[in-house]
Amino acid sequence: MEERFIFAMIKCFFISFGVLTGGALFGSLSAYLTGDPPISELILAAKRLRIWAIVAAIGGTFDAISTFEKGIFEASTIDLIKQILLIIAAMGGVKSSLMLISWITQGDF
Repeated sequence: MEERFIFAMIKCFFISFGVLTGGALFGSLSAYLTGDPPISELILAAKRLRIWAIVAAIGGTFDAISTFEKGIFEASTIDLIKQILLIIAAMGGVKSSLMLISWITQGDF
């Protein structure tokens, strides 16, 4: 059974939000355990994980590429638009997570 598209967008948003927030927090925990400054590692980990959070949220790169190919070569523009909207939702989750981390650390991205 196919899920509704709005639910897929919400999932993409929160998956990318969770991947970035959780990855950066656990990265800073490892920095704390090794004696490095955790706040600066939190910011660096968040910067490094941005693209991976988007990729994880949309389900990998090959699905996105095949959907783009289907939209362009088979004239299925609705699939192409849906994939673009999913990527935008994932980017929104990443931006929200970066804003939360920057608010917590009082740092700039």
